[in-house]
Amino acid sequence: MNKNIFVRGELLAKTNVPEGILKQWEKNDLFKPVGFTDDHEPFYSAQTLERIAQIQKLLDLGYGLEEIRKIVKKVGLPGAKRGKKDNHEGSDYLTVGDLAEKADVSPRTLKHWEDKGIIEPQMRSEGGFRLYSKAYVELCQWIKDLQLFGYSLDEIKTISSLALDFLALDNDSAAVPEADAAGRLDAMLAEMQSLHNKMKQLKEGIDRWEVLLKKRKKDVLGIKDRLHKRSKGKKKRKK
Repeated sequence: MNKNIFVRGELLAKTNVPEGILKQWEKNDLFKPVGFTDDHEPFYSAQTLERIAQIQKLLDLGYGLEEIRKIVKKVGLPGAKRGKKDNHEGSDYLTVGDLAEKADVSPRTLKHWEDKGIIEPQMRSEGGFRLYSKAYVELCQWIKDLQLFGYSLDEIKTISSLALDFLALDNDSAAVPEADAAGRLDAMLAEMQSLHNKMKQLKEGIDRWEVLLKKRKKDVLGIKDRLHKRSKGKKKRKK
């Protein structure tokens, strides 16, 4: 897990720059939030810290804000990493509220799954603010499906861990030692076969119940029709 995001208070503590000055720099487009929490509080990345440090260095060298703004617009800040725009860095991640809405679960459910070790945020601030990758929307839908299929949370945790391993390997297969990766892939294949077998049993069971329900519905409607006719016959005899 990367602790590389900061809400405003954490950013102030990290930079030791007064809030009024930071707001002034932000107003001059020297840096921007990478996103906002569910409470609409701005949050920032580790790259923001680098930008603020570079801005402070230029100020110490005697540059004014307008000059720095022109430098940023024209060539970027000295020492800044190329190819990444700070104000877009958080666009591929979801807040708890975003994930809950997209996956159609409650934030409390997400917290429960997190406490059980079933899911884990990709980014977390020192104060506990959390961000998840967009892949978690599908993962949460899988978790809901597995609960419907009768899996326990411990069983789901095992499957979720394998799913996260797959996402990590698929993103960068060289990030995991070859021997370790092979073992994880074998575990995935075994679990996939187990799931396939269980899905087959579920499908067979669903087919049986569809036939049964169709037949019993017809039987229930027949009984209901007979009762209705009997009731009508009693009324006629009374007349």
